[in-house]
Amino acid sequence: MPDLATDGWVTFAADPSVLTWVAAARPQALAAVNDPVQRAQGLVCEGTWFVGVDALDNGPDGAVGGVPLTGAARRAADALFGPLPLHRAQVSVMWPGYPRPRAGESAGAFRYRLHRDAAHLDGLLAEGPERRRFIREPHAWILGLPLTACDPGASPLVVWRGSHHVLRRALQQACAGHPPAAWPDLDITQAYTQARSEVFATCERVELPAGPGQAYLLHRHLLHGVAPWAEAAKAPAEGRMIAYFRPILPGGVAQWLRDD
Repeated sequence: MPDLATDGWVTFAADPSVLTWVAAARPQALAAVNDPVQRAQGLVCEGTWFVGVDALDNGPDGAVGGVPLTGAARRAADALFGPLPLHRAQVSVMWPGYPRPRAGESAGAFRYRLHRDAAHLDGLLAEGPERRRFIREPHAWILGLPLTACDPGASPLVVWRGSHHVLRRALQQACAGHPPAAWPDLDITQAYTQARSEVFATCERVELPAGPGQAYLLHRHLLHGVAPWAEAAKAPAEGRMIAYFRPILPGGVAQWLRDD
């Protein structure tokens, strides 16, 4: 079984309490996907991906419609930095044909999406016309909760085993010699790009298909992405739907860069 500290993620078997939460969350997630305003903002890649940022109407404890978010995965997340207030969850939905080019996406960027699973590190935002990277959102962890049952090839989450060690080391070195107050404004594009290339060359790529009731917890520094939809993969009409939580660390970038 993967280990969070060593491998960068841990998976959790189907949990009845999580399945109860999924039953409450799925109708709200579907309502968000079908809401005209959210659909206009979140439907990209020629209709094959609904990004769904802040789409789920959950409380700061993760509860939806009075149903609490509990279970082994939540307990493991809370054990890392203590209970943290949760934002409205992202509801990421994929459909057959993903990926298609995203509006404004260069040919190179689309090739990266297609052949490298759009691999990225959460919290590093690309800004300006040159898409320079900055540590703007220091997340504590990533908790994924599948909402629909799909074939394994239905655009599963992809991770690179041990990549959190490579990325953390590179970003720590990029920030060394600068005062912590300046870290959120440091351009870490080069360090990130080089570390990402090292990950592709040295770390195992692993697909993580999962169904309702299951969960996965990712280390905050883990490189991850989404696989293209396999040609024969089946899914319900509502698509491959996953809710993601990424709470912000109270200690900001300084806490995010630590070794723990």
